Amino acid sequence: MFFEERFTLTTNGKRDYYEVLGVSRTVTEQELKSAYRKLALQFHPDRNPNNPDSEEKFKEVSEAYAVLADTDKRAVYDRYGHAGLGGGAGQAAGFDPTVFQDFSDIFGEFFGFGDVFGGGGGGRRRSRVQRGADLREDLTLEFEEAFFGTESRVTVRRHEACEDCRGSGAAPGKGPTTCRSCGGRGQVRYQQGFFSIARTCPACQGTGSVITDPCPKCKGEGRILRQRTVDAKVPAGVEDGTRIRFSGAGEVGQFGGPAGDLYVVLHVKEHPFFAREGNDLHCVVPISVAQAAMGADIRVPTMEGEHVLKIPDGTQPGATFRIRNKGVPVLNGHGKGELYVEVRVQVPTKLNKRQKELLQELDALSKVDNQPLLRSLLGKMKDMFG
Repeated sequence: MFFEERFTLTTNGKRDYYEVLGVSRTVTEQELKSAYRKLALQFHPDRNPNNPDSEEKFKEVSEAYAVLADTDKRAVYDRYGHAGLGGGAGQAAGFDPTVFQDFSDIFGEFFGFGDVFGGGGGGRRRSRVQRGADLREDLTLEFEEAFFGTESRVTVRRHEACEDCRGSGAAPGKGPTTCRSCGGRGQVRYQQGFFSIARTCPACQGTGSVITDPCPKCKGEGRILRQRTVDAKVPAGVEDGTRIRFSGAGEVGQFGGPAGDLYVVLHVKEHPFFAREGNDLHCVVPISVAQAAMGADIRVPTMEGEHVLKIPDGTQPGATFRIRNKGVPVLNGHGKGELYVEVRVQVPTKLNKRQKELLQELDALSKVDNQPLLRSLLGKMKDMFG
């Protein structure tokens, strides 16, 4: 087996502690703890119930760690070996499971032990009072509501303190009593081999007290589920996915604990005309060939009414114009974003006789040389039209 092949015996019948843990003599504190944790888990009696040698191997590993984890004992051992520690076996190393302060860290992570080897004294009790859970509700808004802000109402199902017992969970005039299983300590001890383990008391869940006369209305919970309506004030400028926190509007904690928070997640519907990017708005407005060629004053919609936009003569298809301060209000700030208007020239698809005659006259006056464009000019046009 791995244990017998790797560990060697010293002249006095005891294994070298460094070899027991499989580490070098220059091992660091963290490396030492990691090596011990690995071997302790491998040989722990709980993991080897059918292996009678596991407890002895576990003791040997723990003894080695007890010495090497202690700076003074390690220095003596490095200089004089086992003889320098005096006595025999575990006593020679001064091995006493009750003095290990980091055993609870090592085993608690893997076995869920609150206190190993009795190092924690009388044990630790958990408070019955606990903070209430946070809640989440979703609220869907119209685009205009998100732009201007609104006041809405959100329906919430949450636990609230029981009026009869005032959140204590005990019947009126009664109160919690000391847990008989743990004597009020919140922990019970179990003897396993040569060491003891403290675990959370299953009767009182670590609180040290139990309710023998529960409140009839809440059945000892101290809370009752109710449906409430919360007024939600939505500020101007919120966007899709914004979370609004309402402090203390969540569930009431157990046994008089503070309430959690309520988070309202906003979902904003799309606008049929505007597209939002941050605090800016974008829209597309069609113009005629004549308006693009000769220029014009056109009316474009904004979220706050129409705005007159001047189109200069010779405007090319895809040109974009900026209108300042017509975008979305800055959330919890000052000012607004911009409104960007892209114009697209509409070419008529059906012309009457007179329209054709006029376009033919225009074409005769403004001939275009239909020759292939130079690559450099073609690139510029591609950039212009996106």
